[in-house]
Amino acid sequence: MVAEAGEAVGDLLRSLDEGVLWLTLNRPDAANSLTPAMRDQLSSWLEDASGDPAVRCVVLTATGTKGFCTGADLRATSRMATPAPSSGAAASSGASEAPGPVVGDAARMIRNGWQRLVSAVLDCEKPVVAGVNATAAGGGMHLALACDIVIAAEEAKFIEVFVRRGIAPDAGGAYLLARLIGPQKAKELFFFGDDVPAADAQRMGLVNRVVARSELQGTLAEVAGRLARSPTKAVGAAKWLVNRSLEVDRVTSFWEEAVAQEMVTRTDDAREGMISFVERRTPEFKGR
Repeated sequence: MVAEAGEAVGDLLRSLDEGVLWLTLNRPDAANSLTPAMRDQLSSWLEDASGDPAVRCVVLTATGTKGFCTGADLRATSRMATPAPSSGAAASSGASEAPGPVVGDAARMIRNGWQRLVSAVLDCEKPVVAGVNATAAGGGMHLALACDIVIAAEEAKFIEVFVRRGIAPDAGGAYLLARLIGPQKAKELFFFGDDVPAADAQRMGLVNRVVARSELQGTLAEVAGRLARSPTKAVGAAKWLVNRSLEVDRVTSFWEEAVAQEMVTRTDDAREGMISFVERRTPEFKGR
């Protein structure tokens, strides 16, 4: 696996290979559920990728065959949320007891946690490719769907698991699903929480391509390599315009399209595109 050649930070692997930043969840025994530390590190790496000229594409994938990501590690989250027990004289007097949760704490945790991670994928100025090797559930499903291109192994499943736990969807799920497959189908997935096999997910429009698990890594390298050799600013502008088009009116969308076009045509890659066309050769884009 390409990512294993890079650095390991806790339960994450990171490497940069010919413009492709590989971010790999490496907690296979826990179905690659995310601890808060993993979640926040991924957010930081994705945010940093926007301004790093060496990064021209990001791949987000995972190790093992049990899970791509099954959302938050609820055990780690519950440990963080539970205050340590007090002891001794201070406990009996109540002088140093930790205050209980305050209204707004949970919402703030979601905004600064999983919503930040999903936003980091959506807002990244570089294309982000998801390599879904196995089950993507809950926040892990939304993490995959926030990516620009989703490639799934045949064995992969997508599960809106929230209803099974008696909780509301989070991690940007309602925002993402309604835009990808429409409100009626999104409600069906949220209401019932049924497993969605990779082939069905592709038919719904949640997945771009389904491949044999043995071919997943090679397919990711091929797709990411093409994106890394593309005009990075033009690809980034296309990503931004498509995402914005789902939120603004036609006049605003057309205006932003014109502004983006003017900005991108001033890049070195745009000049290379025109020159290579005149010279009848394959362009060599540098991402600038």
